[in-house]
Amino acid sequence: MKPPVLALSLLALAACATPPPEAPQAQTCQPAGFDRARMQALKANEWAIADEATRNRFARELASCLGDPDETIRDAIAFEALQHYMRNALLTTETLAALNTDLQAKLTAPDPQGFQRPFAALVLADVARTDRIAPWMTPTQRAQLINAAIAYMTSITDYRGFTPGEGYRHASAHASDLMLQLVLNEAVAKPDLIRIRDAIALQLAPSGHFYIYGESERLAAPILYMAQRNAFSEAEWTEWFTRVANASPIGVSSDNWFRSNIGLAHRHNLMAFLTVMQTNLSLTQNPVFAVQRPGVEAAIRAMP
Repeated sequence: MKPPVLALSLLALAACATPPPEAPQAQTCQPAGFDRARMQALKANEWAIADEATRNRFARELASCLGDPDETIRDAIAFEALQHYMRNALLTTETLAALNTDLQAKLTAPDPQGFQRPFAALVLADVARTDRIAPWMTPTQRAQLINAAIAYMTSITDYRGFTPGEGYRHASAHASDLMLQLVLNEAVAKPDLIRIRDAIALQLAPSGHFYIYGESERLAAPILYMAQRNAFSEAEWTEWFTRVANASPIGVSSDNWFRSNIGLAHRHNLMAFLTVMQTNLSLTQNPVFAVQRPGVEAAIRAMP
């Protein structure tokens, strides 16, 4: 339908008018007063901040940038800087504790664009790693982190991986990285390993979604390395892998997996996970992993 003549006249006038200059967009990510240009310069200088107080303040405030829709800010600056500081032991215990609390809160905070939660989990993986390398958490703090990690893993419903122009969200993969660091920590006992293992099982094959961004490899890592903890017998592993293989998507029996996208996605994801497990188990000569081989082989044979 054509617009009325009056509307056309107004549109023509608007087209001829000189538009007012756009107001500059305010930068929301300016930790410790560092704007984008200064942060990029800092990255080029390998994140070096000589003053300890400034460096720790910068790291604490940088956590607020993990939900930034700009992937350069979120991923190439905020995540990379925080990982660099933690992996080089450049943050105080007080800062690590503050990050631990802040990032756990971000796992459940509103996240309309879907970036903040998965990147909070990704950075929490490095927080957990610092405690694994040089323990600093109290048992209560560690238990809270385990609970938060499990709650996040089991709550994931946003399975977007990489989006051109936006970058990664990758919730399942990032949550798996956090689980891996907890699994490797000798202070995490068998009851919590069981909970972690079962939380991962819930995300191995999300209903109707095909993993295509390497999620199955990341989900497999904490399960594979859990064998190093010597917490489960061969029989316990075989029972768990059999249970994983026998799980069916709601409303779709294994006889009909090939006749619906829900069934096909379920089989695709489980086979990807089991294939990663089998490949890694066949390549390693470390006898500690032998307890998982029969269970993985039985699970693959049981797949339709």
